[in-house]
Amino acid sequence: MRNRETRVRGIAARAGGWSARHRWAAVGIWVLFVVLAMGLGSAAGRVDVKDSDQMGGETHTAAKIVEDAGIDEPAGETVLIQAKSGGLKATDAEFRDAVGAVVAAVEGTGKVTGVTSPYDAKTISKDGRSALVQFDMRGDADTAGERVEPVLEAVEGVQKEHESLRIEEIGGASMMKTFDDAFGDDFQKAEYSAVPVALGILLVAFGALVAALVPVALAITAIIATMGLMSLVSHFQPMSETANSVMLLVGLAVGVDYCLFYLRREREERAAGRDAQTALRIAAATSGRAIVVSGVTVCVAMAGMLFTGIAEFEAMGLASLMVVAVAMVGSVTVLPALLSLLGERVEKGRLPFLRRRRPGGGTGEGSRFWTAVLKRVLAKPLLAAGVAVGALLAVAAPALGMKTQNLTLDQEFGDSLPIVQTYNRVNEAFPGGSDPAEVVVRADDINAPEVRAALADFRERAISSGASRGPVDITVHDGQNVALVYVPLVGGSDQDKAGESLDKLRDDVRPATLGEVDGVEAPITGQVAGSKDFNDQLVGSVLPVFAFVVVFAFLLMLLSFRSLTIAVTSIVLNLLSVGAAYGILVAVFQHGWGASLVGAEGVGAIITWLPLFLFVILFGLSMDYHVFVVSRIREARLRGRSTRDAIQHGVVTTAGVVTSAAVIMVAVFAIFGTLSMQSMKQMGVGLAAAVLIDATIIRGVLLPAVMSLLGERNWYLPKWLHRLPDLTHDESPEAIAAPVRDGEGERGERGEPVGV
Repeated sequence: MRNRETRVRGIAARAGGWSARHRWAAVGIWVLFVVLAMGLGSAAGRVDVKDSDQMGGETHTAAKIVEDAGIDEPAGETVLIQAKSGGLKATDAEFRDAVGAVVAAVEGTGKVTGVTSPYDAKTISKDGRSALVQFDMRGDADTAGERVEPVLEAVEGVQKEHESLRIEEIGGASMMKTFDDAFGDDFQKAEYSAVPVALGILLVAFGALVAALVPVALAITAIIATMGLMSLVSHFQPMSETANSVMLLVGLAVGVDYCLFYLRREREERAAGRDAQTALRIAAATSGRAIVVSGVTVCVAMAGMLFTGIAEFEAMGLASLMVVAVAMVGSVTVLPALLSLLGERVEKGRLPFLRRRRPGGGTGEGSRFWTAVLKRVLAKPLLAAGVAVGALLAVAAPALGMKTQNLTLDQEFGDSLPIVQTYNRVNEAFPGGSDPAEVVVRADDINAPEVRAALADFRERAISSGASRGPVDITVHDGQNVALVYVPLVGGSDQDKAGESLDKLRDDVRPATLGEVDGVEAPITGQVAGSKDFNDQLVGSVLPVFAFVVVFAFLLMLLSFRSLTIAVTSIVLNLLSVGAAYGILVAVFQHGWGASLVGAEGVGAIITWLPLFLFVILFGLSMDYHVFVVSRIREARLRGRSTRDAIQHGVVTTAGVVTSAAVIMVAVFAIFGTLSMQSMKQMGVGLAAAVLIDATIIRGVLLPAVMSLLGERNWYLPKWLHRLPDLTHDESPEAIAAPVRDGEGERGERGEPVGV
């Protein structure tokens, strides 16, 4: 242990001290920063991720060719005309009349182009009961959903006149509109409801309106500032709506938590009899330091997403990193100024039925519940650790059979939307027709005889190889020397079978046809190809992301606590927490165990991006609690307590704030588990379950049990590591001052009065 009488003060203590002495300046600088960030961001505008940057592999190459050629692919729409009974065929007069009516109706809207009859395009099913009328929406494909309403109404009108037929529309524009109408407000409702939920929990935690409003206000201002910064940064690293939602989720969680840690410690010191300035100094040197260590660790974890090479992940990682950094800076700078300005007024607006609650239980001895739990854990630490580890491993066990895939439309939304049923009907009648593979062919001269021959050969072999049943459509853009080949894949919505068909095209058909012509480039894209390329890239990035996050988190723990043991145990405990979250996800969403309890369905798989996303987010967020609890244990140890007493003191005195912080995180994440999309349910349930496990089993049972078993070895640092930078200097004499006793003045460890 290092000398307790050192007077070196760390960055958090210095920042808190300056802020408390220059209250109005600190508040003014923060307000100016938020206003400038938002103003400059609004003026600069946000650049969103392009399709060509979404992922790597052939999908990226194909999108880049189309983008460079200036080809604007329109939003394609399809109308399914299908006999409800087995007798009616596409060759019958009634069926033909319906087809003609659909063609006339959609053309009459003036919103479409390139309407093609199934009798011309040969888009009639093998059994003759189904046919497709195909057309494109006029204008920009990205906004086609806003213009498709008249077309949908026209198709519905034809349906009413032909009751013996099923006439339904599906396509990029109609799906866009349907999902926006059904789920577009889901995210906004979730985001807006997260703030009042957090405020309500803080009201219960603090028992006072002003004390509850302060963390929420700082978190919101941090989010607002980050929105502006995201717009500025997007000119170098494009952003997205998904990144914005994740930023809000993470920003609210950590922003409120950081302020909660700081404010509860300040109130605890005030309740112990310290004057306002000393209480602020102690909060700055202890909770402030924990916030800095935690914030830097979370930022490092979020930075791991930058190693995926996937633009969406990079945007989410950078946005999360920025909001955590802003929230961290705000917590250790402007928060002390606000507390200094408010003084006793932080207790304004007290709730009468919570009037008896006092920070830290009023005695500094912490939670009675956790005191009882710790008494049993520390009495038999080996048994407690064994039971906790066994329980976590049992919960994590299902993760060994985890299956990941991009969810199909019916997996994502179930049967809640009529358009999902239409999607399934089209795939049954025309396997792969709704999501064909797209071959983007670029040549020096797309009309050269050898290129034309290769395209014709490709079309023929795609069908003869068994990869497609046709029809294979080719659209040639002469001016750009680009041809787009659309190949319906055998397997349709069955991801595995469609993937096998894609492999045939890429590995067999293409090399034998287009691959034989010099100067021809022919990447294959589409939904199935995009899913495969995304999976391949994600799998390839798992090891570097995991290694980066774990190694840097280990180094930060080592430098922050100067203990090899603490660094190792923190990594192991976090991995156990993440593993348990994986196990719950697989059990609920893959196997369907208890899925109805969370309003979910067992869809048989976990969405591809979630495991890596959860690892990064959870590894960062779980450090909040770990750093906060271990910092309190180390502080108690520096005051002269035995390791066992320090463990008990650290855990029980932080139990209240950790519980409050965990409840807020669980509540905010659980809101996202209420959304209709299965992917969002998986994310919400995974995050909420992991935080709950982390704040209870990990921090309340396993951490104290393991530290008790290790004893003095908790503080072990090999001599050859003593040369490492020392980041433990925030424990100033004020921070480790002995508790005030009734009738005594405030004094430090050597009996010296603690000055302001």
